[in-house]
Amino acid sequence: MLNIAIRPASTEDVDTLWTMLMYAAHESSLIAVQTNSDIARYVTGWGRKGDLGVIAEQGATAVGAAWVRLWSEDNRGYGYIADNIPELAIAVAPEVRGRGIGTALLTKILELVQPEFSAICLSTRTDNPALRLYERTGFVRVEGSEVMNRTGGGSLTMLCSFKR
Repeated sequence: MLNIAIRPASTEDVDTLWTMLMYAAHESSLIAVQTNSDIARYVTGWGRKGDLGVIAEQGATAVGAAWVRLWSEDNRGYGYIADNIPELAIAVAPEVRGRGIGTALLTKILELVQPEFSAICLSTRTDNPALRLYERTGFVRVEGSEVMNRTGGGSLTMLCSFKR
């Protein structure tokens, strides 16, 4: 892995979260994610109750982020399971993928979330290379959750339950 520092995310990191959301959503511009309400909800209003995240930095440059948000039945993320189970968003800058940064981010966010919640969920594309990472870290596919996503491909929900 590169010389990476992982630190807690704050409300000062909104621009970084928007950029990472652009990568996670496979979009080519910030405008595309900021103007799509289904995607933008993952960052809009960052800092509300239940928001928790980490930023990976190489020097002074953010190269990845992982963050969670709580949803409600009437304001749901793609991977929503329940009001008390936060949904994970995670992304690594394309130029540094495959170097362990995603693993480090996921490990850190799981450490932070576990004392507060009984589980964490995520939504991912069925062809995402990170599926193996999610499974290695304890995520399981939620049966019956596979759907066609906004790009015409498949997506599914995964859940990681913590031992209590």
